[in-house]
Amino acid sequence: MATNIEYEVPTWNQIYDMLLSQTQKIQNQNYKPDIIIAIAKGGLIPARTLTDLLETQELGYIHIEFYKDINRTRQEPTLKQNLTIQVLGKKTLLVDDIADTGRSLNLAKTYLQQQGACQIKTATLYKKPQSLTTPDFYEKQTASWVVFPWESKETLRKIIQRQHGKRRLNHEVAKLVKAGLPKQLAEKLLKAMKVGTKNAKVHT
Repeated sequence: MATNIEYEVPTWNQIYDMLLSQTQKIQNQNYKPDIIIAIAKGGLIPARTLTDLLETQELGYIHIEFYKDINRTRQEPTLKQNLTIQVLGKKTLLVDDIADTGRSLNLAKTYLQQQGACQIKTATLYKKPQSLTTPDFYEKQTASWVVFPWESKETLRKIIQRQHGKRRLNHEVAKLVKAGLPKQLAEKLLKAMKVGTKNAKVHT
Protein backbone atom coordinates (compact mmCIF):
# COMPACT_ATOMS: atom_id res chain seq x y z
CA MET A 1 0.00 0.00 0.00
CA ALA A 2 1.28 3.42 -0.80
CA THR A 3 2.26 5.31 2.32
CA ASN A 4 0.96 8.62 0.98
CA ILE A 5 -2.62 7.76 1.97
CA GLU A 6 -3.95 10.16 4.57
CA TYR A 7 -6.42 8.83 7.10
CA GLU A 8 -9.27 10.40 9.02
CA VAL A 9 -10.63 8.45 11.98
CA PRO A 10 -13.79 9.93 13.54
CA THR A 11 -14.83 8.75 16.99
CA TRP A 12 -18.23 7.38 17.96
CA ASN A 13 -19.02 10.66 19.73
CA GLN A 14 -18.01 12.74 16.72
CA ILE A 15 -20.21 10.63 14.47
CA TYR A 16 -23.17 11.00 16.81
CA ASP A 17 -22.65 14.78 16.88
CA MET A 18 -22.58 14.78 13.06
CA LEU A 19 -25.85 12.85 12.97
CA LEU A 20 -27.43 15.26 15.46
CA SER A 21 -26.40 18.13 13.18
CA GLN A 22 -27.73 16.27 10.15
CA THR A 23 -31.04 15.64 11.87
CA GLN A 24 -31.43 19.36 12.45
CA LYS A 25 -30.73 20.10 8.77
CA ILE A 26 -33.28 17.52 7.65
CA GLN A 27 -35.91 18.90 10.01
CA ASN A 28 -35.16 22.48 8.95
CA GLN A 29 -36.21 21.48 5.43
CA ASN A 30 -39.47 20.08 6.78
CA TYR A 31 -38.54 16.71 5.35
CA LYS A 32 -39.96 13.79 7.31
CA PRO A 33 -39.22 10.43 5.68
CA ASP A 34 -41.66 7.56 5.91
CA ILE A 35 -38.77 5.13 5.70
CA ILE A 36 -34.98 5.15 5.91
CA ILE A 37 -32.95 2.86 3.65
CA ALA A 38 -29.32 2.09 4.47
CA ILE A 39 -26.70 1.13 1.92
CA ALA A 40 -24.99 -1.82 3.57
CA LYS A 41 -22.60 -2.16 5.05
CA GLY A 42 -21.37 1.39 5.66
CA GLY A 43 -24.76 3.05 5.98
CA LEU A 44 -26.26 0.65 8.52
CA ILE A 45 -25.23 2.36 11.76
CA PRO A 46 -25.86 5.95 10.57
CA ALA A 47 -29.28 4.88 9.23
CA ARG A 48 -30.26 3.16 12.48
CA THR A 49 -29.22 6.24 14.45
CA LEU A 50 -31.20 8.54 12.16
CA THR A 51 -34.33 6.41 12.59
CA ASP A 52 -34.07 7.18 16.30
CA LEU A 53 -33.26 10.88 15.95
CA LEU A 54 -35.89 11.50 13.26
CA GLU A 55 -38.40 9.18 14.94
CA THR A 56 -38.85 7.26 11.70
CA GLN A 57 -40.61 3.95 12.23
CA GLU A 58 -39.43 1.98 9.20
CA LEU A 59 -35.87 0.94 8.39
CA GLY A 60 -34.56 -1.23 5.57
CA TYR A 61 -31.39 -1.76 3.61
CA ILE A 62 -29.87 -2.81 0.33
CA HIS A 63 -26.41 -4.30 -0.04
CA ILE A 64 -24.06 -2.76 -2.60
CA GLU A 65 -20.43 -3.78 -3.13
CA PHE A 66 -17.94 -1.43 -4.73
CA TYR A 67 -14.69 -1.24 -2.76
CA LYS A 68 -12.28 -4.15 -2.81
CA ASP A 69 -9.45 -2.46 -0.91
CA ILE A 70 -8.38 0.88 0.54
CA ASN A 71 -8.71 3.46 -2.24
CA ARG A 72 -9.43 0.69 -4.76
CA THR A 73 -12.82 0.02 -6.32
CA ARG A 74 -14.30 -2.47 -8.72
CA GLN A 75 -15.20 -1.16 -12.17
CA GLU A 76 -18.82 -0.61 -11.17
CA PRO A 77 -20.83 -0.96 -7.95
CA THR A 78 -22.91 -4.12 -7.76
CA LEU A 79 -26.27 -4.68 -6.08
CA LYS A 80 -25.70 -7.80 -3.96
CA GLN A 81 -28.98 -7.89 -2.04
CA ASN A 82 -32.36 -6.41 -2.87
CA LEU A 83 -34.48 -4.27 -0.60
CA THR A 84 -35.58 -5.84 2.65
CA ILE A 85 -38.81 -3.80 2.80
CA GLN A 86 -41.37 -2.20 0.47
CA VAL A 87 -40.84 1.46 -0.47
CA LEU A 88 -43.69 1.93 -2.95
CA GLY A 89 -45.20 5.38 -2.49
CA LYS A 90 -43.04 6.11 0.55
CA LYS A 91 -40.99 9.23 1.18
CA THR A 92 -37.51 7.70 1.40
CA LEU A 93 -34.24 8.84 2.97
CA LEU A 94 -31.27 6.93 1.52
CA VAL A 95 -28.27 6.76 3.88
CA ASP A 96 -24.61 5.82 3.47
CA ASP A 97 -21.50 6.66 5.48
CA ILE A 98 -19.65 8.45 2.67
CA ALA A 99 -20.11 9.66 -0.90
CA ASP A 100 -16.73 8.76 -2.35
CA THR A 101 -17.21 8.32 -6.09
CA GLY A 102 -20.97 8.78 -5.74
CA ARG A 103 -21.64 5.70 -7.87
CA SER A 104 -23.10 3.58 -5.08
CA LEU A 105 -25.51 6.37 -4.15
CA ASN A 106 -26.57 6.81 -7.77
CA LEU A 107 -27.13 3.08 -8.21
CA ALA A 108 -29.14 2.84 -5.00
CA LYS A 109 -31.25 5.90 -5.81
CA THR A 110 -32.07 4.60 -9.28
CA TYR A 111 -33.03 1.24 -7.79
CA LEU A 112 -35.33 2.92 -5.22
CA GLN A 113 -36.99 4.92 -7.98
CA GLN A 114 -37.62 1.68 -9.88
CA GLN A 115 -39.22 0.24 -6.72
CA GLY A 116 -41.63 3.17 -6.52
CA ALA A 117 -40.09 5.24 -3.73
CA CYS A 118 -41.01 8.92 -3.80
CA GLN A 119 -39.33 12.15 -2.67
CA ILE A 120 -36.00 10.36 -2.30
CA LYS A 121 -33.30 12.30 -0.50
CA THR A 122 -29.75 11.18 0.24
CA ALA A 123 -27.68 11.60 3.39
CA THR A 124 -24.06 10.77 4.20
CA LEU A 125 -21.64 11.72 6.95
CA TYR A 126 -18.83 12.57 4.54
CA LYS A 127 -18.44 13.63 0.92
CA LYS A 128 -15.28 13.33 -1.17
CA PRO A 129 -14.36 16.17 -3.57
CA GLN A 130 -14.43 13.78 -6.54
CA SER A 131 -17.94 12.46 -5.87
CA LEU A 132 -20.13 12.46 -8.97
CA THR A 133 -23.13 13.35 -6.86
CA THR A 134 -23.67 15.67 -3.92
CA PRO A 135 -25.88 14.21 -1.18
CA ASP A 136 -28.87 16.30 -0.13
CA PHE A 137 -27.42 16.18 3.37
CA TYR A 138 -23.79 15.67 4.37
CA GLU A 139 -21.70 16.93 7.25
CA LYS A 140 -18.09 17.12 6.13
CA GLN A 141 -15.97 17.07 2.99
CA THR A 142 -12.62 15.32 3.09
CA ALA A 143 -10.00 14.01 0.68
CA SER A 144 -8.68 11.54 3.28
CA TRP A 145 -9.51 7.85 3.57
CA VAL A 146 -12.10 7.77 6.37
CA VAL A 147 -11.92 4.87 8.81
CA PHE A 148 -15.19 4.53 10.73
CA PRO A 149 -15.30 2.85 14.16
CA TRP A 150 -17.32 -0.04 12.76
CA GLU A 151 -14.59 -0.97 10.27
CA SER A 152 -11.36 -0.66 12.30
CA LYS A 153 -10.46 -4.33 12.12
CA GLU A 154 -11.35 -4.56 8.44
CA THR A 155 -9.07 -1.60 7.68
CA LEU A 156 -6.17 -3.05 9.68
CA ARG A 157 -6.58 -6.38 7.91
CA LYS A 158 -6.38 -4.68 4.50
CA ILE A 159 -3.26 -2.78 5.59
CA ILE A 160 -1.66 -6.04 6.73
CA GLN A 161 -2.48 -7.77 3.45
CA ARG A 162 -0.85 -5.04 1.40
CA GLN A 163 2.21 -4.27 3.50
CA HIS A 164 5.36 -6.36 3.14
CA GLY A 165 7.77 -6.13 6.05
CA LYS A 166 7.23 -5.11 9.66
CA ARG A 167 8.79 -1.70 9.24
CA ARG A 168 6.30 -0.62 6.57
CA LEU A 169 3.44 -2.18 8.52
CA ASN A 170 4.47 -0.36 11.69
CA HIS A 171 4.66 2.90 9.75
CA GLU A 172 1.19 2.57 8.25
CA VAL A 173 -0.44 1.52 11.53
CA ALA A 174 1.29 4.42 13.30
CA LYS A 175 -0.25 6.79 10.73
CA LEU A 176 -3.65 5.34 11.48
CA VAL A 177 -3.14 5.82 15.22
CA LYS A 178 -1.92 9.38 14.70
CA ALA A 179 -5.10 10.07 12.71
CA GLY A 180 -7.25 9.02 15.66
CA LEU A 181 -7.47 5.23 15.96
CA PRO A 182 -6.99 4.47 19.69
CA LYS A 183 -3.55 2.93 20.18
CA GLN A 184 -4.77 0.26 22.61
CA LEU A 185 -7.52 -0.75 20.21
CA ALA A 186 -5.03 -1.08 17.35
CA GLU A 187 -2.81 -3.30 19.51
CA LYS A 188 -5.75 -5.47 20.63
CA LEU A 189 -6.99 -5.94 17.07
CA LEU A 190 -3.52 -6.76 15.76
CA LYS A 191 -3.07 -9.27 18.57
CA ALA A 192 -6.46 -10.82 17.79
CA MET A 193 -5.36 -11.20 14.17
CA LYS A 194 -2.09 -12.74 15.43
CA VAL A 195 -0.03 -10.02 13.81
CA GLY A 196 2.82 -8.44 15.71
CA THR A 197 3.87 -4.89 15.09
CA LYS A 198 6.91 -4.97 17.36
CA ASN A 199 5.19 -7.48 19.62
CA ALA A 200 1.81 -5.81 19.06
CA LYS A 201 3.06 -2.51 20.47
CA VAL A 202 2.28 0.39 18.18
CA HIS A 203 4.97 3.07 18.14
CA THR A 204 3.85 6.54 17.09
